[in-house]
Amino acid sequence: MALRTLSGKHADPQKIIKGRGAAINPEGRFELVEREAFDDGWAHDPEDDERALKTVVTEENAASIISRNQSPDVPFTQSVNPYQGCEHGCIYCYARPTHAYRNLSPGVDFETRIFAKVNAAELLRKELSKPGYCCEVISLGANTDPYQPAERRLNITRGVLQVCSEFNQPVGIVTKNALIERDLDILVPMAQRRLVNVFISVNNLDHDIARKLEPRCVAPARRLEAIRALSRAGVPVGVLVAPVIPFLNDDQCEAVLEAAHAAGATQAGYVMLRLPFEVKALFRDWLERHYPLKAKHVMSRVHELRSGRDNDPNFGSRMRGQGEFAELLSKRFALAKRRIGYDMRERMLRNAALDTTLFRVPVVQEPQSLQGPEKRQMSLF
Repeated sequence: MALRTLSGKHADPQKIIKGRGAAINPEGRFELVEREAFDDGWAHDPEDDERALKTVVTEENAASIISRNQSPDVPFTQSVNPYQGCEHGCIYCYARPTHAYRNLSPGVDFETRIFAKVNAAELLRKELSKPGYCCEVISLGANTDPYQPAERRLNITRGVLQVCSEFNQPVGIVTKNALIERDLDILVPMAQRRLVNVFISVNNLDHDIARKLEPRCVAPARRLEAIRALSRAGVPVGVLVAPVIPFLNDDQCEAVLEAAHAAGATQAGYVMLRLPFEVKALFRDWLERHYPLKAKHVMSRVHELRSGRDNDPNFGSRMRGQGEFAELLSKRFALAKRRIGYDMRERMLRNAALDTTLFRVPVVQEPQSLQGPEKRQMSLF
């Protein structure tokens, strides 16, 4: 696969870009032309790389905002993604291939070229107001993190939550950023009406591994503090151990579950590493740069989980894997949850599922100048 390098040279197999997950820019699968960099002998300015790696956030008006799916192995049928691309830079992110639809690379481009749907709240209001809308839980964070760094300035996710609160639209949120604490003033009243639950993604407690896997996310310890803050405020919060990577973080599942439970998590889930489309090459490259001695072992176990392939796209098995290792992890996770006490908390929550019966379209008040019989349109009869 040809690589788009930022320096105009062949990709240095030892180079690690500080603060970025990917170190290469592979062509997207829809590209008709492949490019291969070479050294033409002209002097290269190292500062060019730094300039090229600055995050560029493009504000755009989306045409639609609710995405719908019929996947039998995800617990929601509709989702809202305020951003495309994610500055967190998680090398394993299954959303990376979506940048190929924009003729951008799922590699470094995915982390540095962010598209913000600034009219998301307005579009959602229109969608929810349609007579034919059927209320179901909306997932925030199904593709890219709704609380990535750009959200601190743009407040798009906050606007979406305000609309959901106004319509009594239930929401499930997945994030790995403590910025969610900013919106407690919206989340707490929604939680009191059983309109929101949150999952914080924590796949390990080793800050060194986290810094390499998820270079621009907050540290695992800070995510645990976010769980604690949400729990104390009365917002139902769980922990998502995702992804589980063989020989890299699978040994930390129990420790993550214990720490999250102590912080107040009421639910727990996990997802096995997935390597769809361009993510395969990106993850292999990342392994060789950061863990060269483990790379073959990790990929060997991945192949065992995926019937000899890098990725398994089939529903059901794509989330959990197949084979002995997958069965062992499933049993470990279930036993740990039972031992730590998650099962008891989850049983209590079954009677407090998100409520879709409260949904209503708010009544729009007429402006003062239009009120009164003399200002209103006369009836036909």
